[in-house]
Amino acid sequence: MNERIRVLSVDDHPAMREGLALFINCQPDMLMVAQASNGREAIERFREHKPDVTLMDLRLPDMSGIAAAVSIQTEFPKARIIILTTFDSDIDRQRAAEAGINAFVLKGGHPWKLLETIHQVHTG
Repeated sequence: MNERIRVLSVDDHPAMREGLALFINCQPDMLMVAQASNGREAIERFREHKPDVTLMDLRLPDMSGIAAAVSIQTEFPKARIIILTTFDSDIDRQRAAEAGINAFVLKGGHPWKLLETIHQVHTG
């Protein structure tokens, strides 16, 4: 078996983080390596774990997910980041695209769509 896709989850809601961790860790080719509840912690966890893919909530208590992603990508240009959000706004999608975010996924969507996106972002 190939190496598992190492995932970092960033969300200020513990239930969302735990749900994602359970779902990701049930996949034979994925592993949740770390979780963070805000942007500052996301940057620290990324530095520690250097995940293959980061699932970043758009709205975090200390900064936007896009700002946290930009900070990570400035330090780690090959970082692969997926924005997860409940808000489907063209402005947010445009900002994410301009910031070099790899994908934008709605939280209310089907979980298999998220897995598909993680695979696509991981393989480039």
